[in-house]
Amino acid sequence: MAGSHNAAIQLNGLSHWYGVGSTRRQVLQGVDLQVEAGEVVLLTGPSGCGKTTLLTLVGALRQVQQGSVAVLGQQLTGAGRRERQRLRRSIGMIFQGHNLLRCLSAEQNVQMGADLLHGLSYRQRRDQARDWLRAVGLGDELHKLPHDLSGGQKQRVAIARALAARPRLLLADEPTAALDSRTGREVVELLQSLAKEQGCAVLMVTHDPRILDIADRLVRMEDGRLSSAGPGTLSAQVDG
Repeated sequence: MAGSHNAAIQLNGLSHWYGVGSTRRQVLQGVDLQVEAGEVVLLTGPSGCGKTTLLTLVGALRQVQQGSVAVLGQQLTGAGRRERQRLRRSIGMIFQGHNLLRCLSAEQNVQMGADLLHGLSYRQRRDQARDWLRAVGLGDELHKLPHDLSGGQKQRVAIARALAARPRLLLADEPTAALDSRTGREVVELLQSLAKEQGCAVLMVTHDPRILDIADRLVRMEDGRLSSAGPGTLSAQVDG
């Protein structure tokens, strides 16, 4: 696959294994994928086929074992822990565990995302946090702690926190799974507008057929391999 200087993600021949010895199992098999700045790509496929592993490798959360992984112009193959940490400051991540800090309010959790932006005063960062919480429908829950929020509300706080950092790349694992259809729709439209207005690349794992129309492209994974799907085949490609 030819590289693109504009690519936010460039994967070539990416393979990954779990376990050692007789329990060693290959979960990614020679994956090639390119995602451009400002592009929204949805990744579908059955459970256990390697989608989340792919996200964690692109998100610099795991060491690359084989193949080439270039993210936002940085080569992650052979990269050390410090280089990966530095790159993660430019990546927004929405994973299913929420990873909210339990002792902080919704507003404070989201402000942690805004704190990654340089040149803003405390008040500006706080105001941004409030704006993002309003955007995901939580304007009345600013001061609640995570244990006082429902699963869907926690998911929306996690989404607001990722967006508040104005990332250049957003990785999302089933971001609408805990949300009702209206809220899920609003959230993915927010992600779509972030992509278009700020040139942020979005790679999202989903099984949600209600949001497929926001994608520029759908990619299907099965048994650790990728295949692309054209827009006309989107709904047929998703497993329930």
